[in-house]
Amino acid sequence: MQQFELIAPCHFGMESVVKNEIYDLGYEISEVSDGRVTFTGDAEAIARANIGLRSAERVLYKVGSLKAQNWDELFNGTYALPWGEILPRNAKFWVTKASSVKSALFSPSDIQSIMKKAMVEKMKTRWHVTYFSEDGASFPVRVFLYKDEVTVGIDTTGESLHKRGYRRLAVKAPIAENLAAGLIMLTPWKAGRILVDPFCGSGTIPIEAALMAANIAPGMKRDFTSKTWTDMIPGKIWNDAIEEAQDHVDMEELKNTDIQGYDIDPDAIYAARENAKSAGIEEYIHLQVRSVEQLSHPKKYGFIITNPPYGERINTFTPGSNTPESLSEIRSERTSPKQAAPAPVSDGAEDIAPLYKTLGERFRALDSWSMYLITSYEDCEKQIGIKAAKNRKIYNGMLKTYFYQFPGPKPRG
Repeated sequence: MQQFELIAPCHFGMESVVKNEIYDLGYEISEVSDGRVTFTGDAEAIARANIGLRSAERVLYKVGSLKAQNWDELFNGTYALPWGEILPRNAKFWVTKASSVKSALFSPSDIQSIMKKAMVEKMKTRWHVTYFSEDGASFPVRVFLYKDEVTVGIDTTGESLHKRGYRRLAVKAPIAENLAAGLIMLTPWKAGRILVDPFCGSGTIPIEAALMAANIAPGMKRDFTSKTWTDMIPGKIWNDAIEEAQDHVDMEELKNTDIQGYDIDPDAIYAARENAKSAGIEEYIHLQVRSVEQLSHPKKYGFIITNPPYGERINTFTPGSNTPESLSEIRSERTSPKQAAPAPVSDGAEDIAPLYKTLGERFRALDSWSMYLITSYEDCEKQIGIKAAKNRKIYNGMLKTYFYQFPGPKPRG
């Protein structure tokens, strides 16, 4: 079967996690660079990577790379790529995104326009026509420019891989699902061990942990752009990949795993429960309205893995796609007015030092526990009262954050 060079973009700082996931799928890594991992695989690899990768943003089919210091070089280099061998005659093709770092070519719109023209000209020579209907399968192109190096890939995924499909409701600035999964994988936590998120918001970290514990593939219930590329990836390959993923699900592991999420906001817990229900794991995780002051657990060797407030406005809900316009409308579908609590909204940025101080106090009271948290709050260690064993810089979108790691002792025996 034909081999492809594939690229898995990811959050800056999460490259090692994505690399390990790709190794676990059985594919060879050819390059690791800032924010992306390149590997080799066949058509089956495109399906299996899209369905199975937890921490990647998407999967790109690498068309090629070129050098370009001016617009003519960009046009000629793009024209030289094998578009006619890849795109069918009726393909819908465009440059959906262009990223430029330290390059003389810095205008995304100009990059997109020139590359599109070059692709059209190349397709004209392949199909000997002057007009393309572009009413067939979609082939969105993504381009990365670093200095004079241009990397060109076709997006096999569509909507980002972080959109698993279960998050019906989200609080303000929720952590992305793929970032949450990646953070969990940076810790020694595994199925069968305790995990508590005392700032769970809409439940992303507990839900991702539950999916991992049950070995439920994150992309099993969603669509991908490349499913329509039937000449390259026959439908049987997708069916086989989904069947393989289903065969690996182990709900018994999840049943034996203690996963809990707390939040002081009742609406956040309501959202978390709705999302857990959508993910099909609501009966296996415990979600409760509870403040960080009440953080406790009778057992040893548990894990706190959390995304606490950084100081921005919080507790504001954002409807997901294809949902009613407000949380109150959704509540009215499922509960009576007497059951529906009012939605508290923060007045703005808060003094979060006491919150981190309390978190540190509760952590120290937990015998032999470990704690891992992501934050941009600069006084995190000072207020917690413990120096982290290590921290890792991770870009959460454009925001620079640090993943602070406070590992406890390993269980005996």
